[in-house]
Formats: sequence, structure tokens, C-alpha cells
Amino acid sequence: MERRSFLAAGAATAWAETKPVRLGVVGVGNRGSSLLRTSLRAPGVQVLAVCDTDPAMLERAQAEVTKAGQPAPEGFGGSPEAFKKLMDRKDLDAVLIATPWHFHTPMAVYAMQAGKYTGVEVPAALTVEQCWQLVDTHEKTGTPCMMMENWSFRRDNLAVLNMVRAGLFGQMVHCHAAHSHDCIDHWFFDKQGNIRWGGEYLVKRNADQYPTHALGPVLSWLDINRGDAIETIASTATASRGINAYFARQFGPDHPNAKRTYKQGDIVTSVLRTKQGKTIVLNYDMQLPRPYDNRWMVQGTLGLYREQPGEVYVEGKSPKYHEWEPFEPYQKQYDHRWWKPVEAGAAGADPLAGGHGGTDDLEVRLFLASARDKRPTPLDLYDSVTMSAVIGMSEASIQKNSVPLPFPDFTRGRWQTNKPYFGI
Repeated sequence: MERRSFLAAGAATAWAETKPVRLGVVGVGNRGSSLLRTSLRAPGVQVLAVCDTDPAMLERAQAEVTKAGQPAPEGFGGSPEAFKKLMDRKDLDAVLIATPWHFHTPMAVYAMQAGKYTGVEVPAALTVEQCWQLVDTHEKTGTPCMMMENWSFRRDNLAVLNMVRAGLFGQMVHCHAAHSHDCIDHWFFDKQGNIRWGGEYLVKRNADQYPTHALGPVLSWLDINRGDAIETIASTATASRGINAYFARQFGPDHPNAKRTYKQGDIVTSVLRTKQGKTIVLNYDMQLPRPYDNRWMVQGTLGLYREQPGEVYVEGKSPKYHEWEPFEPYQKQYDHRWWKPVEAGAAGADPLAGGHGGTDDLEVRLFLASARDKRPTPLDLYDSVTMSAVIGMSEASIQKNSVPLPFPDFTRGRWQTNKPYFGI
């Protein structure tokens, strides 16, 4: 069967009770426990094993499974290598990896080598070299692997994808996207001002450290890796001011973190140009006071969409010349079939039950359905590493005074003949 036929079949089973899929979860802290609960809501899922180096997290995860009416899963812990014992189990169909970033690539590589359908949290890799490790392992083993980039599955973004494919905006030209999320007081540091594992990266690197939420939907909007490919990237960073200012404001100027030197600039701007002449502007913006938004904008020869404040303009279609109209009617008209069960009230399709407005439910269900039916994952590895490679490539460009650098082609030229697949 063609890839798109596999994916079409999988969409129908994502919400329906079918044969079991046997799952292991590695990393059951904040994000991992959320994915675990989401997986337990999916039809036919049996969680047989969980892994974490923190005994308290491990015990909590086992309790979540028994609370859902399943037998207690086997727990693996006590060593950073314990994940290998979980992945070596012969009775697992799939694994979800939700550990700190530096574990993602080695764990995903091992999972593919063990023949397990692999879902790895964002980012899938921290360097270009790690991206190639993932690609080489995938091509050698044939094991499917996808990064769990949930924003590719957002209801609004999938409706925009349908609008793009319907030709509403004409020929695509440009996109803007950002991850704008003040994470100083809960992700990089805790409320007491102690640095967390994510904050260590701010000390050591200056890069777009979290590009995948922004770039995920853009790849399908612009047909990246299928008819087009990113050719160059040029990145620049502001000075680092926000972290020191936050600690001086909250804890006083003598706090150690108010005096610490951070390599990470407050804002990183990357300009990507494709081989077909499209451009993408990406922003990293996670250290200054601000409300959350992604600032998505997609523009073509006939019109454009912008996420905030949710508006569209289409030449010859919008009621008033050069004036915005609301996105909501377009959302209803172009709603993606992946979200139709939610609209129809299908069993287990409550958008408020899952994380991020049901987006996590959809993504996890589609991934698990692909493992159950032994078909392609809804998001492929080549798109996953393309998103992740922005981290290392932006760092290299910043170090070279923002010069444009050639972007790696992880498809090895197959972008020229690859057909669109995501959400088909």
C-alpha cells in the first residue's frame, strides 16, 4: 500500500477499539507522566513497562497504570542504562521517550536497533551529528521513529494545511514562526531560583534551542522535504539580558544567578531559504516577560493567514479589499478529518481530556495506531531531524557572525521526488 493509504487507514483506528498495542515509557517526570496518561486513554493500549532514574517518579507512573485498571507495569530504574533493559523486552511494540534532551538521540537509536516503534519527545537531537545518527539508524534498521511534535497536530494548523493544499493562498512564498514562551521561572529554573536541567543549556550554548514547535507545521505548509528543501540558514542572537534581570528583580542583585554569565541570547532570529526560493523566519523567545504565542504567519501569492489575532486575507474572496477577516469560519470549513471524531463526539474523543486541548491525544493515538498496524508513523523521521537540526545550525551561524550556512539534506536528494504525506 502507498504511504498515504496506510495513514488514511490509521486515522480511522486512532479513536476506535482494536487489537492491543504494547507500550513502554522511558522518562516519567512531568512530560512523560502526561504522555503516559494520554496513552492510557487511547484504545487498546497496554502499558507493560516504565523507566525512570527517580524512584518516586517510577512509583507514581506504576500507580497511574493501575489506576487505569491495568496490571502494574514492570519498573526499570537505578541506572542511566536501565532504559536498555526496557527496550530489550520482546513483548513491546512501541516506546515513548520523554527524558531530558541529551538522552533523546542515544535512547531513540537504541530503541530503533531493538526494533521498537519509537516516539521521542522534542527535540529529537541536539546536534547535526546526532540527526545523522538517527537517520543512519533508521535507514539501516527500517524501524519507524518520529519526534512527538504536537504542534504539527493542532486543529488550527491542520485547517491551515488544508487551506494551503486547496490553493486558497496561491503559490506559497513565506512563513514566520516563533516559540515565544517565558520559561524562566518554571522550566529553566524553579520558583525558588534553582537551576533545572534545561537551564544548564542557557549557560553553555547560544542557539535557537527550541525550534520544533514553531517549525513543525511550517514544513508541511511549504512542502519541505517533498518538492522543496531548506538550502541555507542564517541566525543572529541578541545579548543575554533577561535572565540576569529576572533574578535581580525577583531575588536581588546578589543572587548567584543574577551574576552568572549566560551564553544564550534572549532572542534568536533565523532566516531559512529554500531551494525553491521560499523563506522562513524563526524566532526563539523564551527568556523575557511575555504572554505565550507562536506568531505563525503563512503567505502566498493570493493571501495569508496569521495566528494572532486569528485572521485571514484572501485576494478576491475576503469581503473587503486589503482588510482582515476572522479565521473561525475557515477553521470550520477546512477542519481536518483527523479532528472529525472530536466534532462527532466519538468515544474517547474529548478535546478537553488530553493535553494541549486534545492535540496530545490526537498525536499519541495516531502514533500508537501506526505501531499497532505496523505502518508509517504520522510524522516521519526526516521531518523530525530537519526541525531538530536548526539547533546546531543556528549555533554554528551565530558563532560565524550570522553568515548563511548550507543546511543538511537528510533526505539525500529524495526531496525532489518525495510526495506530500503529512495529514493526507
